[in-house]
Amino acid sequence: MHPVFLNPTISAALDRIAERAADVRRAFVPGAIPRYDDVASASPHSEFTLDPLSVALAPDTYVACRTPDGKTAYTRDGQFTIDGDRLCTADGLPVLGFARPNRGLGELCVDPVDATLGRVADLRVASDGTLSYTRSAIDPRSGRSERQRVAVGRIAVARFPAATVLPAIDAKTYAAPDGVTPHLGMPADGGLPPLESMRRQHSGVALDESLARLKAAYVAFDALTAAETASGRFKKTVMDLVK
Repeated sequence: MHPVFLNPTISAALDRIAERAADVRRAFVPGAIPRYDDVASASPHSEFTLDPLSVALAPDTYVACRTPDGKTAYTRDGQFTIDGDRLCTADGLPVLGFARPNRGLGELCVDPVDATLGRVADLRVASDGTLSYTRSAIDPRSGRSERQRVAVGRIAVARFPAATVLPAIDAKTYAAPDGVTPHLGMPADGGLPPLESMRRQHSGVALDESLARLKAAYVAFDALTAAETASGRFKKTVMDLVK
């Protein structure tokens, strides 16, 4: 069989359709960033939620997390969960933070003994990024129930230089561009803004605009394929006349 070569213009049009369709899907992803600025939401916002592990991030800031291959990634989706004893993103990636003063970046984990014994209650994330829980235990001497508030650590947030475009790993997670180092720290500290506790982040993609751009990409593709078909018929007619 002979290879089939696609017209580069048609191929580029198909790529635009795929990219525009990806932006439409991102319109339903919390904290998502559009591929194209022309479909960016004018004022991304959040809404109240009863989930104490959910937070909304300030514009242009990201939560640091770890991918399965051990690399640091970044997300704007602040819907967190506890998986075993680790704080994770909604997709199950471990959230990174600072567990102790003067300690390096690492995964935020509740005390594994407390987790195993079921002594972890009232988990929440504060506006300064502090993950904490109430430890419930019974004093073996007195038999009294004791409750203690335990701070696990503070979530790490990142801010990149203005106009930095982060390569997308998937719809929610991004990588740092080659040669670009983010300012990494803790919310409400070192010039980084606080988090909004008990808030659910909306997507940064405007649905109506992204659908309109997708439709326009399809229209442009239809016009190109019609022109290509007409050109092919014209060439065939010319060849028939030459014969």
